[in-house]
Amino acid sequence: MATSTQNAITLKGSAAIISEYLNYGINSILFQRGIYPPEQFTSVQQYGLTILMSKDEKIIAFLRNVLTQVQHWLAQNQVDKISMIITNVHTKEVLECWDFKVQNELGDSASKLDPNNPPTSSKELKKIQAEIRDVMRQIAATISYLPLIESICTFDLLIHTLKDSEVPELWSPTADAKIENAQTVQLKSFSTGLHKMNTIVNYKMTD
Repeated sequence: MATSTQNAITLKGSAAIISEYLNYGINSILFQRGIYPPEQFTSVQQYGLTILMSKDEKIIAFLRNVLTQVQHWLAQNQVDKISMIITNVHTKEVLECWDFKVQNELGDSASKLDPNNPPTSSKELKKIQAEIRDVMRQIAATISYLPLIESICTFDLLIHTLKDSEVPELWSPTADAKIENAQTVQLKSFSTGLHKMNTIVNYKMTD
């Protein structure tokens, strides 16, 4: 749930909203793109929509671990983007890359961020969730124009942070995912007032 102060969203609350969206969005992509069999998903209600979520304990644990760290970094305004890459298991070729780009915002502040006075946003949670609902609907609709994935694939998450971010011990640096002959589609954005989230899908054009 969003942390609020007198009905205002804090950085921690905004980070929680973004992390929650990433969890539902990534699960929806896994289902829509057929990365795992449909029987491995269960339906839940969120944002006024039915969203398919993985039942696989390993995937649940992986996402929980990564998104907990992402949420920590978001609360410190240290995240540039989160990339979800879909890779052919046999050839290791990257077929799709979903970029979740983060822009830090000032909230209700009129000037630059003041370390002694953390920013807050008075934007209503219902309005934020309505914006997220529109993005989730677009994610579900991508099946209509993205190329059919016919190979066995897996996925991974790449977190792009500021250079001075403290990285967990078991995490390692990695390069950007590159797709040959890539096409890009920009989905709608949403904002908490403290973070703006842009969702972009890059995919390989098939012959």
